[in-house]
Amino acid sequence: MGPPGAIEGYADKVSVLPGEEFGLYVSTTAPAFRVSAYRVGWYDGAQARLVWRSYRVTGSVQARPRLVRATRTVRADWHRTLPVHTGGWPEGAYLLRLDSEDAHQHYVPLIVRSASAAGRIVLIHAPATWQAYNLWGGYSLYQGENGAYGTRSLAVSFDRPYDGIGAEKFMAYERAVVVLAEKLGVPLAYTTGLDVHRDPGILHNAAGAVSLGHDEYWTPQQRARVTRARDTGTNVAFLGANTCFRRVRLEPDDTGADRTVVCYKTDYRNDPYLADHPDMPTNDFRQPPGASPESSLTGVLYEGYPVDAPYVVRRSDHWLFEGTGVKRGASFDHLVGVEYDRVTPGMPTPAPIEIIAHSPSSVTAGPVTPTPPTTPCRAGRASSPPGRCGGSRP
Repeated sequence: MGPPGAIEGYADKVSVLPGEEFGLYVSTTAPAFRVSAYRVGWYDGAQARLVWRSYRVTGSVQARPRLVRATRTVRADWHRTLPVHTGGWPEGAYLLRLDSEDAHQHYVPLIVRSASAAGRIVLIHAPATWQAYNLWGGYSLYQGENGAYGTRSLAVSFDRPYDGIGAEKFMAYERAVVVLAEKLGVPLAYTTGLDVHRDPGILHNAAGAVSLGHDEYWTPQQRARVTRARDTGTNVAFLGANTCFRRVRLEPDDTGADRTVVCYKTDYRNDPYLADHPDMPTNDFRQPPGASPESSLTGVLYEGYPVDAPYVVRRSDHWLFEGTGVKRGASFDHLVGVEYDRVTPGMPTPAPIEIIAHSPSSVTAGPVTPTPPTTPCRAGRASSPPGRCGGSRP
């Protein structure tokens, strides 16, 4: 919000436990700025609450970003501007608002994660996917500075601001679920996909785990831990399409562990790591070597983008529709899109699986699956995790 470079920032951690410290790295053309920490929630409709505000901080323009040419990785490598202590901050999803003295703003997302998920519903935020799409500095995992796929980053760093307002993916795909869950009084725990990757016990005894929206980029470790949680009695829900589609690796950098998301995609053979780890490519989970289609976890396969289609109820007596009053054949226009998944015959799924909704057979999108669409965009329920249609761009 404001001209390029007016004020931007990033944190040196994607999540902290309550009471832990993190660092903020800020660059601004203004003489000074302040930071306000807002916890996202219902709050009688306000949908956020101010938890902390900084003193006046002297502003400065930090160095231009550095490009690591081997992987075309953009890193800000700025000096730490100020430490932030989270003492007294409740667990939850936060937006840190940077306000410059000349009235420009930028957001920095942060999760104050839960130490235990026992008996609670865990909201799993997706910073690896936020970072994959981040074009700050001209490069993302999708395109390079000239807009071409061939010049994209092969690894992206958390040591840079997010582009745009600073929290677009969180605002578009996750914020509304947090607000609704808190409004309903659901007993919640908060974490991120990176924390599930790091901590084998983070989902232990959780009542449920929810992938909130566009949650595309997963490590094999994260996937294994969500699968184990499902198989040991934790209900698992995936609220967007294209979930667990890309297989990534996390690497450290100067500010800490797991600060770089590596995903070579179609160039995975050029990844030096592959020489000693031939079964750990950073490509799509369903692709060899080490192919493991995401449907074995979610029950559905990602099918394509873009699509705009109706969601048609098939099993109105299913518990998912309890209290809604919907009847078989009820159709909800535009509910499927802009990406979609479907149950694909012959592909691995948890068993048993129930198809509770579908879309018309005319639904088409760019082909991504190895089999042609025969029963497109069906939403189902696979053991604990419900299948679904919907999501964001690939």
